[in-house]
Amino acid sequence: MNEDKKMVPKLRFPEFQDAGEWVTKKLGSVASISTEKVGSNICVPMSITSGIGLVSQEEKFGRVIAGDSYKNYLLLKPNDFAYNKSATKEYPEGFLTLYSGAELAAVPNSIFTCFRVKDESPDARFLNYQFSDNLHGRWLRNFIQVGARAHGSLSINDSDLMALPVPIPAGAKTLAEQQKIADCLSSLDELIAAQARKVDALKTHKKGLMQQLFPREGETQPRLRFPEFKNAGEWSPKTIGQLGEVITGSTPGTAKPEYYGGDRQFVSPADISDNRFIGKTKTTLTELGFLETRPIKVNSILFVCIGSTIGKIAQNRQECATNQQINAVMPNSENSEGFVYYALSGMADKIANIAGKQAVPIVNKSLFSSVELTVPKLPEQNRIANFLTSLDEAIFADTQQLEALKTHKKGLMQQLFPSVEAVEA
Repeated sequence: MNEDKKMVPKLRFPEFQDAGEWVTKKLGSVASISTEKVGSNICVPMSITSGIGLVSQEEKFGRVIAGDSYKNYLLLKPNDFAYNKSATKEYPEGFLTLYSGAELAAVPNSIFTCFRVKDESPDARFLNYQFSDNLHGRWLRNFIQVGARAHGSLSINDSDLMALPVPIPAGAKTLAEQQKIADCLSSLDELIAAQARKVDALKTHKKGLMQQLFPREGETQPRLRFPEFKNAGEWSPKTIGQLGEVITGSTPGTAKPEYYGGDRQFVSPADISDNRFIGKTKTTLTELGFLETRPIKVNSILFVCIGSTIGKIAQNRQECATNQQINAVMPNSENSEGFVYYALSGMADKIANIAGKQAVPIVNKSLFSSVELTVPKLPEQNRIANFLTSLDEAIFADTQQLEALKTHKKGLMQQLFPSVEAVEA
């Protein structure tokens, strides 16, 4: 890749349409490595969260973990960059981010490389958006040897990092165009953050309502009740097994090829997300394979009862089978499927605690079926389930809008910056 390789992004603001081509500059020509240590300075010890950025150790861990090594931490000034050389799933070549705080900060020298822009160009925010899109990772993967780690971090030479080609607008308007791009993406980030807060607020509101719509431990009536059920009396104690049939899943005994790859869902804990209903499953069964399992009726409640994910819960929208880590409750005619789902959702931690601290925690069918809860009569169950379903639909709609904004931002960035192929050509 040659220095000053010329290119043009697909999308450009009107005032920069005639501003000329972009060029690439080596990071080392516009920024310099910072090796200044904390020493006697008073700084905020920082950690990093991939995809989010720098956060104080106290915020992330609940305490400062710097210890005696604090004075040897690398000093971070406002608008400095910090590159963490730890591989993560989202950023396998390490995460690089801007420090946007106002106070002096510090990061461990063992796994970080820090640098700062030499002059006013490139704009720090403009540069940071390219790093958030993993510009550095696509470059550095060429230099990382498989399994090459030192003290838990990737073996990355600073010289390779500083050889990174960075696309920058050329000409007299370069800084103005950089700032325009950064301002545009910052505004979009503010929209995304506001939408995320809205989703979080709805989830918090739902959690608070559920604590009032269901009786507390040892009580027989909820604190909050719909008007038409104010005088409906106490709720009745029932075990999970009395709410409906409980079935422990099973896997086809012999892994025959003809058992798999059909159109029958086979649910495992990995298929259960934060969503209420099961989507596509990673494994499917043929009719032949399905006959070797225990069929689970539509709208049953699937509850993970074995392993580290005890308490994960969902419902199935089509008849399915599950593996043996899941107990399914198929509510009888006296109980609402939706109510049972929400009731067990609120008891997930309690049921998980029953398993204790075993090497492989387990709540078997018998123990699971014997767990007791209090329930109202069917009309009140339906009222509660319908209300919480409406709230879930609002949360889902706002979550979809949040994901749409994130997708829009990703697509916009792909057009506001030159393509990867153009940068690496």
